[in-house]
Amino acid sequence: MTAESLTLLGLETSCDETAAAVLRRHGDGRVEVLSSIIASQIAEHAPYGGVVPEIAARSHVESIDAIAAEAMAGAGIGYGDLSGIAATAGPGLVGGVMVGLSFGKAVALARNLPLVAVNHLEGHAVSARLAADIPYPFLLLLVSGGHCQLLTVDGIGACHRMGSTIDDAAGEAFDKIAKTLGLPYPGGPALERLAAEGDASGITLPRALLGREGCDFSFSGLKTAAARLAEAVTDEAGRRNLAAAVQVAIARQLTERTDRAMVTYRAAHPGETLRFVVAGGVAANRHVRERLQATATARGFSFDAPPLVYCTDNAAMIALAGAERLALGLTDGLDAPARPRWPLDTASAAANPTHTPGRKGAKA
Repeated sequence: MTAESLTLLGLETSCDETAAAVLRRHGDGRVEVLSSIIASQIAEHAPYGGVVPEIAARSHVESIDAIAAEAMAGAGIGYGDLSGIAATAGPGLVGGVMVGLSFGKAVALARNLPLVAVNHLEGHAVSARLAADIPYPFLLLLVSGGHCQLLTVDGIGACHRMGSTIDDAAGEAFDKIAKTLGLPYPGGPALERLAAEGDASGITLPRALLGREGCDFSFSGLKTAAARLAEAVTDEAGRRNLAAAVQVAIARQLTERTDRAMVTYRAAHPGETLRFVVAGGVAANRHVRERLQATATARGFSFDAPPLVYCTDNAAMIALAGAERLALGLTDGLDAPARPRWPLDTASAAANPTHTPGRKGAKA
């Protein structure tokens, strides 16, 4: 199937965006996004300061049919022109995941099309390939509201974990610290805007895992320390400075661990072209991007990140992951389950879990 042009409808409902996209993967590997529709639920969750799973699931149910129809109309094709359906099957808020996956199954059954149940994290892993020719393998930092991992990506379905958060994700830290500062939801972008006017130099925040080898992350201590400092802030200048200090601290930890991973990756890939990709919602943060790009340049790696529109959750990345799987003949049955937890590297997750059994832990 690798020589064929494949056209897929992608569906993404893992959190608080109802998204659908139509993507064409040409036989030579070129990618063309024919349409990408994202319906945000920000207004529905804003009164609560975060995503409410039940509200998210109900909103997906109400929106998915119209969003998929809009994506198909925007692409100018009919269901008979599709080669397959790609739908997020996890990880995520399982009520929402079930909506998109069930819709995808219904279309696949009604139109006799192959179904690809996509790992949401694999969608992020390939998202930079939506706009650039980035050959495998590459080193990936996947950093978002629910995930923070360093992985080697040798190809579709071949991701190997080098490090992961042992508690909170970087995006979660951004959002929760923003909430303590009284910033509106979504907190991460609001904190970035506030930080742009601040001075981080006068505030000291804790640095996690300094004596620990490897590439794991930890943001819970930073989150707690920042929350306590936020309680003592009484003026706008203090809020701006704390926001700037938080942004610097998160970016510093991301770059320090990435630098370690680059040293290890280089040793394991002698003589090869060194590529580094950052993906996920936090990749939209300008300060984080600049620090990571400087680190990549210093270590002799190329630097790539998805266009801003594809950093946050979207269905184009799900369609691309599905198209790459379909090109390899990898499809799923209509009994494919919706998964709240689904690590990209199942072997590492089983052999070296970042959380002890019984704890809810991160999605990864």
